[in-house]
Amino acid sequence: MDAPLNDFGLIGLAVMGQNLVLNVESRGFTVSVYNRTAATTDDFLARHPGKRLSGFDTLAAFVHSLARPRKVMLMVKAGAAVDAVIEQLIPLLEADDIIIDGGNSLYTDTERRDAWLTPLGLRFVGAGVSGGEEGARKGPSIMPGGSASSWVVMRPIFEAIAAKVDGQPCVVHIGPGGAGHYVKMIHNGIEYGDMQLICEAYSLLQAAGLGTDEMAAVFEQWNDGDLQSYLIQITAKVLAQRDPDTDTPVVDLIQDKAGQKGTGQWTQLNAAENAVVISTINAAVEARVLSSQKAQRVAASRLLHGPAPVLAVAPAARQALVAQIHDALYASKIVSYAQGMDLMRTMSDKKQWALDLAAIASIWRGGCIIRAHFLNHITEAYRADPGLSNLMLAPFFQQVLNRSQGAWRQVVALAVGSGIPVPAFSASLAYYDSLRTARLSANLLQAQRDFFGAHTYERIDRPAGQWFHTDWPEVIEAA
Repeated sequence: MDAPLNDFGLIGLAVMGQNLVLNVESRGFTVSVYNRTAATTDDFLARHPGKRLSGFDTLAAFVHSLARPRKVMLMVKAGAAVDAVIEQLIPLLEADDIIIDGGNSLYTDTERRDAWLTPLGLRFVGAGVSGGEEGARKGPSIMPGGSASSWVVMRPIFEAIAAKVDGQPCVVHIGPGGAGHYVKMIHNGIEYGDMQLICEAYSLLQAAGLGTDEMAAVFEQWNDGDLQSYLIQITAKVLAQRDPDTDTPVVDLIQDKAGQKGTGQWTQLNAAENAVVISTINAAVEARVLSSQKAQRVAASRLLHGPAPVLAVAPAARQALVAQIHDALYASKIVSYAQGMDLMRTMSDKKQWALDLAAIASIWRGGCIIRAHFLNHITEAYRADPGLSNLMLAPFFQQVLNRSQGAWRQVVALAVGSGIPVPAFSASLAYYDSLRTARLSANLLQAQRDFFGAHTYERIDRPAGQWFHTDWPEVIEAA
């Protein structure tokens, strides 16, 4: 008698893949697994006896173990490795089988793979998965793209394994083609902004004389209020952690060189291509790049002058400063999310994806790295006004920004005066001020462009769409 066929298959048993497999199995599904290195498969199965898992040492046996339509999820390194596995799967699969790429693939690669597989009768899903190792095991936020028919098949599994908030699974069909991986890319860009803003708040608290234990307490307090989020929560835990050998705060022993895997840069490039301002995210990406140039920074610190990075605050005034930094962080965070949502809205219109920004914000409330109470307000804003042109203009966020902008300015001014770099705070405030300025200095810029290139300009005293050129005086070069 033939063995029963399994519900789901996963290729790639690194940490994320293993945890997703255990999550899927724990929800009542039978799972087939395959890894390029058979010893990894054997070890994984040996560590989890008694579970409804089947391991295979050939792709053919793995594929033939799955019920149709076969559901094969790839958790392999983004790029050439994904294409290589797909190449091997194509001759083994049959019409309507589904390949799901759960890695951090660039959305244009997902669109290319979809166009490649569709004529072959296969279905392809680019699914962003966020939440790290813990999320993969206990419930991530999942952002699947692809066809509506693929979503119908995958929905029971995805909804079962996703994080739950207020009883609702943190997964929704994002849209066709590369929409799922695109939204995951923007999630990661916002994550860059969030993390940099928190680091700048930490830098300011440190400059004000707070020790790591005091800062840990501040972040714990913030996590009980309107800044509640996974990133604020883990920041408190990071700051409280001490090295067992030296009793030194671990954070003080870590080299100040940040790494990145490229999704922030992809977001930068996409924003530039679509003429959307994401200055907070840009500042965060650039801060990571500059941090990696450690030798150059050390050399420059000896040659370039500036004030000591210290905020001279009397003990009695320290609590007021902490409150101001809180407000500056909250306001800057709003700007970062507003920019990310604006970029998604722009791409949705361009690609005709019909992205539901309220639904996207809703599934980010749990499981993912940027999960936060704050996302409830974003969800409500887009449900109230799906055509909202900028998140900052929603009534709730208007009130927060108007209330916080005074403290925000004071914090940025203090930082600049003390030589403390706060690129993301500063970029966020500049965006806020630019957006609320009815008449910018771009009139002079247009005059300059017309002067050297006859690019023409519109006039405030004539109807929009009429273009004019001035015969400017000749420039006489100095002898």
